[in-house]
Amino acid sequence: MAQAVALDPPELAHTGKDPSSGMIVDLPDTTTTDISKKLVELREQNGVITLGHVLTLVVCTLDSSEAELAIEAANHASHEHPCRVIVLARGDRNSATRLDAQIRVGGDAGGSEVIVLRLFGELFNHESSVVTPFLLPDIPVVAWWPAGAPARPAEDSVGKLAIRRITDATFGPDPLNAIRARKESYTPGDTDLCWSRITYWRALLTSALDEPPHEPVESALVSGLREEPALDILAGWLAARLECPVRREVGELKVELHRENETFAIIRPQHGRTATLRRTGHPDKKVPLARRETDECLAEDLRRLDADEIYEEALAGLELVTYDLPR
Repeated sequence: MAQAVALDPPELAHTGKDPSSGMIVDLPDTTTTDISKKLVELREQNGVITLGHVLTLVVCTLDSSEAELAIEAANHASHEHPCRVIVLARGDRNSATRLDAQIRVGGDAGGSEVIVLRLFGELFNHESSVVTPFLLPDIPVVAWWPAGAPARPAEDSVGKLAIRRITDATFGPDPLNAIRARKESYTPGDTDLCWSRITYWRALLTSALDEPPHEPVESALVSGLREEPALDILAGWLAARLECPVRREVGELKVELHRENETFAIIRPQHGRTATLRRTGHPDKKVPLARRETDECLAEDLRRLDADEIYEEALAGLELVTYDLPR
């Protein structure tokens, strides 16, 4: 990984190439016009910016430290989805109005070019106006809030620019209420990374239901950490698809499906990488089931830009889940 370059004004003073990380260009106290000119200059003089982008990813962050983590995830995802990454890294709302920018290309920027925009003062209220000049023509726009998503992403000024809006309830101040709120604000094109985090769990459960004895599931249990919204959306998915009672509780990380003559369970240590599949009348099986990282989940969500109807059903299923969570 390239060393993170601070965005604070005193350090916005270098333009050059780092052999390990490609090119980093800092533009303090700049304008969108000057940033656009610099992008064209880099393309013409250095040939370091590729034009084979498949989308524009707008990352809405709360501060510079969060921006670095988001850029790392976006760079990994861009190896599969070459894109222009526009990062909104907010500065001091109470300071004088100013726009600082940074352009990163080559090296660990993967298949992307990264434009970091740090907004100060009144620019906080004009995020979409700052972003719009850098949207690539004729390709989709995806908005991603790594944390602190708006209550209604589709109605946010940046969200209105996007056909796909990605949130992440996992890192919100109240993860359970955050994922529940997604149901009320849902608009086709919305999704949450906690949904992608359970892709492999859903695959294992679906595979188990495809095997004999094909009896209906009478009840299900989803257990794990209290503040893990991926488990809540998993419980909602089971409730919606199986139309049976589903209980969510705090305890060891596991999912159990109860039929009349058997119980099927997936059990994994909280921080483990291997799960145990347990089924009545069968020997236990071990399967790899590590927790999915943000970059892997982001890459999955960028593969589809249409509405995810199954995710919508899982959100609706949250209302059917019975909670047994200690206060």
